[in-house]
Amino acid sequence: MIDTHCHLYSSELIDDIEGVLARAEAAGVTKFYLPAIDSSTTEQMLWLADQYPAKCFAMAGLHPCSVKENFEEELAHIQDMLSQRTFAAIGETALDFYWDTSYKQQQYIALERQIDMALQYDLPLVLHTRNAMQETIDVIQKYRSSGLRGIFHCFGGSLDEATQIIEAGFLLGIGGVVTYKKSTLPQVLAGIDMRHMVLETDAPYLAPVPYRGKRNESSYIREVVQKIAEIKQISREEVDAITSQNAASLFRI
Repeated sequence: MIDTHCHLYSSELIDDIEGVLARAEAAGVTKFYLPAIDSSTTEQMLWLADQYPAKCFAMAGLHPCSVKENFEEELAHIQDMLSQRTFAAIGETALDFYWDTSYKQQQYIALERQIDMALQYDLPLVLHTRNAMQETIDVIQKYRSSGLRGIFHCFGGSLDEATQIIEAGFLLGIGGVVTYKKSTLPQVLAGIDMRHMVLETDAPYLAPVPYRGKRNESSYIREVVQKIAEIKQISREEVDAITSQNAASLFRI
């Protein structure tokens, strides 16, 4: 299995990283993709990627909630890093209007600039969107003929939104939310082909049932796999094989 989105460098996990990785590997997780937040997390993220180069793969990006008055400096930091080393993807980026809309226009600018970086370096784009799903889709759809590819991380939208995302050439990142009692995601995924899905945890956040409310970690991805297997009426092994191939194709590994 491949965890396409996990913040293993976070303060909640880094002090237990050997245990986190050992438990994940025991559960069958072989690769871990580390989304960037902003320059404050770069050092720890790159340290982890360098410590485990065959397992942990860093992204370069600016999270929409980190888009503030210094966002131009943050974008310059990303561009500088991209010129110095190889990254697995650009992200996580996009639009988040849940907490604050003070920098709404700047979020749009930052997203467009990171799309340009993804196209320039031929990298996948990993998107985080909250209270701005259609707005994010509208931006991405403008690039349908450009070859832009990526993941709508932590997808929890409607079938119509999923269809638009797929038509734009993006995959759906499915995590712990699919296991939640009130989630409508199971009904949505029932109507979507497995070739459009990848697995993720967003560790240490959004732990699946029965760990909801606790610290999430990559080994818990097995609960997501089990739920998808039930929804699609296929084996866990098939879920693993298909989603791993989808991720491998996206990240070109």
